[in-house]
Amino acid sequence: MNSSVSKGDNVKERIEELRDQIRYHEYRYYVLDDPVISDSEFDELMQELVKLEEENPDLITPDSPTQRVGGEPIDSFKKVEHRIPMLSLGNAFNAGELRDFANRIYRLAGTGEIEFVVEHKIDGLSAILTYQQGRFVQGATRGNGIVGEDVTENIKTIRSVPLKLKEAVDIEVRGEVYISKENFTRINQSRLEKGEEPFANPRNAAAGSVRQLDPRVAAQRSLSLLAYSLVSYGGEEIKTHLEALELLKELGFKVNWHQKCSSIEEVIDLCEEWTGKREELPFEIDGLVIKVNDLALRDKLGSTAKSPRWAIAYKFPAQQKTTVVKDIIISVGRTGALTPTAILEPVQIAGSTVSRATLHNEDEIRRKDVRIGDHVLVQKAGEVIPEVVKVIKDKRTGAEKEFIMPGKCPVCGSEVAREEGEAVTRCTNVTSCPAQRREGILHFVSRNAMNIEGVGPALIDQLLAKELIHDYADLYFLTLEDLLPLERMAEKSAGNVIEAIKASKERPLHRVIFALGIRHVGAGVARVLTGVYHSVDELARASAEELEAINEIGPTIAESIVNFFREPHNQEVISKLKKAGVELSAAEDDQKETNQALIDKRFVFTGGLKNYTRSEAKERVLAAGGKVTSSVSKNTDYVVVGENPGSKLEKARELGITILSESEFTELLSGE
Repeated sequence: MNSSVSKGDNVKERIEELRDQIRYHEYRYYVLDDPVISDSEFDELMQELVKLEEENPDLITPDSPTQRVGGEPIDSFKKVEHRIPMLSLGNAFNAGELRDFANRIYRLAGTGEIEFVVEHKIDGLSAILTYQQGRFVQGATRGNGIVGEDVTENIKTIRSVPLKLKEAVDIEVRGEVYISKENFTRINQSRLEKGEEPFANPRNAAAGSVRQLDPRVAAQRSLSLLAYSLVSYGGEEIKTHLEALELLKELGFKVNWHQKCSSIEEVIDLCEEWTGKREELPFEIDGLVIKVNDLALRDKLGSTAKSPRWAIAYKFPAQQKTTVVKDIIISVGRTGALTPTAILEPVQIAGSTVSRATLHNEDEIRRKDVRIGDHVLVQKAGEVIPEVVKVIKDKRTGAEKEFIMPGKCPVCGSEVAREEGEAVTRCTNVTSCPAQRREGILHFVSRNAMNIEGVGPALIDQLLAKELIHDYADLYFLTLEDLLPLERMAEKSAGNVIEAIKASKERPLHRVIFALGIRHVGAGVARVLTGVYHSVDELARASAEELEAINEIGPTIAESIVNFFREPHNQEVISKLKKAGVELSAAEDDQKETNQALIDKRFVFTGGLKNYTRSEAKERVLAAGGKVTSSVSKNTDYVVVGENPGSKLEKARELGITILSESEFTELLSGE
């Protein structure tokens, strides 16, 4: 790239050309998530612009891409009085309250034919952005709704915020500043390592970042902004909220997900759908916002002293609550890992009672300084095990007790050890520890492994207690007579268990390898292995060097596989599986089953499928050599659309990704 440009008009023209190019590529990357140049090429453009501006400081403008980061720290924020107050939204917590909201609007409007727009209620910090002649001039927080704080320099660090619009218009925009789940985890990990208090949730992290007195700190937090409202516009008249959102997109903003609904019943269905799939998003939402689409009708409906009558927030059940740590106990997993668990004063979170929360490992306990008797903030997210987020240290009385990791396994009494570089402490009694045996058997029979229905924790505990089994291979030698004397085991249920065990002998090889319980070998790695080795015996003969030569198999996994098959007890168990007639080789049909056209193809699912559960659909893709991801990106090959699809469908259309109906997905799997 030629940076040797003569002084004068040529320099000015080149600087403007570079700024336009950089703005375009920032828009492609941060707004559309669809870059068209590499990071290094972008860096070259930026470096050239920085160099030219350093040589010509009189040509630097506030909206230059170089001015996003680098503002000096300030002593305090100036107050900003909002031209139009930012009112709070009323809340609805169930379908009945949503219907009440709609009925009030129908009554005031004199009609039941009203369009609503539903949007994500992002768990972040509201901001007001002001542009004059298309140039960003001010960013402010909501504050108390009447007066906020001037955080212009911090807002400028957000890459998805355009510093110069595509049109030279006067405009005021409202949006939500947020931090992605990935960045939130990274920030908290960094804070813990520095001995700092972690943020309780992404909203606190976003708010703390926007209100940093040093913009350089804010720039390190990887903030994002989604625009959700057009407050004022100096251009042509806008008649609906959807038109306003479309205009914001055209001007260069990244706009919040939204969907039009023609009735409140459609709104309710959408609220129920997102309650179940909120975890699919890369950022946190705590509900949905429902707005009247017609702007003239909004003016007619007006507002109360606190809230607009034309909008309401549907709130999801709370996912964080404060409670007390009554005790900390240790559980032993199938790999011998000692996992500390907090026993809590029971508390309702997201519709269920939570009385336990994972503390992960000894280092996490030390970093968070969790003690028995502490008041703690507990979080439950989707199907993830509840975890302790942080300690409420202000509530300490001095009676709290520090937790000490045991030096011996609490189940078998054997010595425990912690390998160098690992955070986990493990029981060293690999072959005989009852806890490891129990968890290993539970893993073997689990749905993603051998999928043996009817064989759960209660039955396994009885079988172990009566010494009817000692490992998972012994399951295949059980008889009806063994099972009938057990609790809750009538002749029919006992027969069903025997049949389920028998049926599992024909499972595909990748399931068998996963079921063996080899440390570090998950379901995905098991599939990779079966692409190279067509039997357990072949895999058992593989050297570490051979294994490491396989894509996705590193030295840790390779060493773990070799050590597993070297262990005499494991060799004995595999011999028993052979004797029982368990299929330990890939059947020819299994090998033919892979549709070569789907190798390494990336799939995303959205909406409900009629003929597959989500896990079954994922299983079919993986079996055909494809991959399944949770979010749509430029690397996605197919988006499979079921009933009531979410925002992934719109994203797929924007990126030009192939969209499949369920029937087309089935045809693709069959090779048609």
